[in-house]
Amino acid sequence: MVLEKAGTLRLVKDGAVQPAPFLDVRSRVFFPAPNAEGGLLGLAFHPDYAKNGRFWLHYSSAPRGNVVIEEWKRAAQGADTAHPEPVRSLVDVKHGAWNHVGGMLAFGKDGYLYAAIGDSARSPSPAADLTSKLGKILRIDVDQPTKAPAGNMTSGDPMIWDYGLRNPWRFSFDRLTGDLYIGDVGQKSWEEILVERPGQGRNDYGWEAMEGAHCYPPGATCKPRGLPPAVEHPRSEAGSIVGGYVYRGAKIPCLRGRYVYGDYVTGRFFSFVWDGKAATDRVELTSALSPNGLPASFGEDAAGEIYVVMFNTGRIYRIDPG
Repeated sequence: MVLEKAGTLRLVKDGAVQPAPFLDVRSRVFFPAPNAEGGLLGLAFHPDYAKNGRFWLHYSSAPRGNVVIEEWKRAAQGADTAHPEPVRSLVDVKHGAWNHVGGMLAFGKDGYLYAAIGDSARSPSPAADLTSKLGKILRIDVDQPTKAPAGNMTSGDPMIWDYGLRNPWRFSFDRLTGDLYIGDVGQKSWEEILVERPGQGRNDYGWEAMEGAHCYPPGATCKPRGLPPAVEHPRSEAGSIVGGYVYRGAKIPCLRGRYVYGDYVTGRFFSFVWDGKAATDRVELTSALSPNGLPASFGEDAAGEIYVVMFNTGRIYRIDPG
């Protein structure tokens, strides 16, 4: 399944894009320009989708500029189309919906739905405001969305799992360990990757007092706040970090267990191995992958193979052995 930011879900079946969309929500999506950050940005299937047909979308809405997370359903058992109307709304929050939207959705090994919402580029940022959903990772019980799952923040908005994030555009779970990897886009000087052990949420990641492990704005002095990143890149290396996946496929044994991610501005690809406490064996993969375009997102299939979405070419690549 491939999302198009303007609001269509395209099904690629047996290697061919199906002529009819799986779902068309263009009338609901706010998408001001092709290079804008808003649009249809996130999709998560229920872990038991094959039986229950439930899935969720994350998009910026028209015309109010809100961030919306909704439950949808398959049209019928085994169907290659979705029902044309949503089941219910889980989140509908005022944002601005064109910059720092976040957009990622994924289920954790705990069975809860996790969602990333950016801070809307406001100043001061709402990232540390526990009454706001902006600049956060949310954690939602899709069967009881009005009830806070155990382990969420105990004060403020009951959906908040982590806070102090600028634009967590893409995150993922390691399918083997359950570790959460978050790519958080920087502002002036630093891009960062955060790694969180399963169940260890309620973390402050520091924005906007901190950018990476550094006081913000650059040159300021401060009392360090929040957890530092697992990896940070200066702007000379990366300009807009895109979180990827830990490779758990079978085609490339030397890549197994390595977290692969990229940068939207420079087109570079990076990797490291998380040993449970720190990022080790950092290796750049740009020359090995020979990318043709700028990565905007990553995907993972049922076999653990990794895909790369190129924004400027409209192409999707699978990382295969050379």
